[in-house]
Amino acid sequence: MKKIVLIDDHVLLRNGLAGIIGDFDNFTVLFEASNGREFIEKLDPNNLPDIVLMDISMPIMNGYETAEWIFLNHPSIKIMVLSMLDDERTIIKLLKLGAMGYMTKDTDPKELNRALNELYYKGIYFNQLLRVNLVQSVRNGLEEPDDEYHIYMNLPEREREFLKYLATDLTLKEIAAKMNLSPRTIDGYRDNLFEKVKVNNRVGLVLFALRNNLIQL
Repeated sequence: MKKIVLIDDHVLLRNGLAGIIGDFDNFTVLFEASNGREFIEKLDPNNLPDIVLMDISMPIMNGYETAEWIFLNHPSIKIMVLSMLDDERTIIKLLKLGAMGYMTKDTDPKELNRALNELYYKGIYFNQLLRVNLVQSVRNGLEEPDDEYHIYMNLPEREREFLKYLATDLTLKEIAAKMNLSPRTIDGYRDNLFEKVKVNNRVGLVLFALRNNLIQL
């Protein structure tokens, strides 16, 4: 049986998840906790869960702090974040802290079952949001491609400035206003960077900026 621990301060949601997961084949809920601190107190080093399914926003010890503690103390435990937050900056921060699974709370139970199995057997699940190679690059600290440094060094100053704004909560339209440029020009910056960095989403560009120390989380 695959052992799951649920960490969420919303008792009704947590109990509902426990009931749903209890109906999945070969899954069992080991215990539940309201926050990271309670999880640590209940955790038995001799009976570790395979997966921790947790929220981000929790009192006392939130999801970011809990993910970091798990990664540092029990890296064999796989972390699946279940949250209402789905912005790219949140996802990137969680990747840096060791989470290898991410899904939103409106996920269908069938998809939850598939996600837990993929995380258990493949070690990763991100609801089609991130490509595996991007995730592994952040998670394992792999070196950047040989030509990435040269790409970074040859970026125009305005494209570097644009990359910094991408790591914020600003929309592309708001970034255009900040940079006193037209939305069409900003779209051009984005498309040019997609081509140069060989990625196809905003997260990929932010990871590129992270690897080259252009931004910090």
